[in-house]
Amino acid sequence: MTIHVSPDAHPALVLNADFRPLSYYPLSLWSWQDAIKAVFLDRVNIVSEYDFLVRSPSFEIKLPSVVSLKTYIKPSRNPAFTRFNVFLRDRFECQYCGSTDDLTFDHWVPRSKGGQTTWDNVVTACSPCNLRKSNKSCDEIGMWPRKRPFEPTVFDLHNNGRLFPPNFLHDSWLDYLYWDAELEP
Repeated sequence: MTIHVSPDAHPALVLNADFRPLSYYPLSLWSWQDAIKAVFLDRVNIVSEYDFLVRSPSFEIKLPSVVSLKTYIKPSRNPAFTRFNVFLRDRFECQYCGSTDDLTFDHWVPRSKGGQTTWDNVVTACSPCNLRKSNKSCDEIGMWPRKRPFEPTVFDLHNNGRLFPPNFLHDSWLDYLYWDAELEP
């Protein structure tokens, strides 16, 4: 009997050489194929494995569930300005009405009035609020964001990300996530 392994199945959590995830949001995951390739290129250590084997004519290996890099990669101090990170900073809520549906982003100072696409001028907005505000200033339309936009730190995004855990967390990953979370008695 042949069992086919989906490329999406059995991802490996990727840890830096200090055993912390390379990133939390999105969580640093590799496909099982990339994890095995890194093992054979001697770039990672296998920390934990799934109870699942893959075989070739000359070898067999358990799929890694957690790998750690052999060389430390210095983490970025400032998060990238991406749509996902803007949404994460704003907790996936429209900053005008609180909706969590049909999200986009809005320029606090409209681009037509000189506003830039920067952390300090972009907020998460639902499509209806974004259309209502259009290219007007907050003063003109009387719509104000709940929080003034700001450039978040990695710590800010990390804290907000805890509110939105990934859909799948393998048991073998839990020891390496949220080290600074309060322990239960």
